[in-house]
Amino acid sequence: MQKEYVNKYYITEVDAVEDSIYCHHALLGDSVITEHKHKKGQFLYTEGGVVFLKTSQKSYFLPARHYIWIPPGIKHSIHPSSPNVVMRNLYFPIFDTDTDFYDKINIYPVNDLLIELIMFTNRWNGNIFPADEIKYTIAKAFKLVLPELSSSKLPLALPYPRHDALKDIVAFLEANISENISFKTLATKFDLSERTLARLFQNELNMSFIQYYTILRMLTALKLLLDDKLSINEVALEVGYSSLPTFSNTFNKIIGVRPSDYVKNKNTLI
Repeated sequence: MQKEYVNKYYITEVDAVEDSIYCHHALLGDSVITEHKHKKGQFLYTEGGVVFLKTSQKSYFLPARHYIWIPPGIKHSIHPSSPNVVMRNLYFPIFDTDTDFYDKINIYPVNDLLIELIMFTNRWNGNIFPADEIKYTIAKAFKLVLPELSSSKLPLALPYPRHDALKDIVAFLEANISENISFKTLATKFDLSERTLARLFQNELNMSFIQYYTILRMLTALKLLLDDKLSINEVALEVGYSSLPTFSNTFNKIIGVRPSDYVKNKNTLI
């Protein structure tokens, strides 16, 4: 594909034709796609770096070899981590055959078959109309096959804290990500009982401290592996893991691949 920079006006074109499937492939450069929403569901796959996708409730981290499905009507903004990020979008109208898979925003790993399908869409740009029966049928099949190829969603998102105390706690964890901070140490630091701190995380973020902290560390590791040219061992230390096997096992559990495989494959399509 010849890399063209994103046209900020494409967003207004997505819903211009109600029953079309709309395709848009572009190099993001320094662009930030400001908050917007579509009447169509969005398949977003990126190459060349992490993309941060923000909604009113969560910040999603979309790394290489993963895609995010965004249901119709979800307000979101898109923030590339690097000017080299290529964005591949397909926007689909609602079909009678849609299942509840398409009702939820989630991130999924991309297997080789889906990559082949994504690369096949390079030949498309703009609207695909139902009247173009062959092309439209292929594009529609792309959407219909997603649930079959996306069995394992990944928790690559963190909710925004609303509570002032929790905002300070999360900021402290982010600023000291290289330290292995215990729950007890955190409670003492912020003059809270462990019971109160546990309740804050569960009530405000709908997850435990250890769940939040582990995801935060793994998402930070993802960004470091992509952007900073550090070794895997150095990245492990940067996010508070003194044991490389423990870091590798945790990364594999959260991200779905081992750090070594992720580093090896991250530039596959760049």
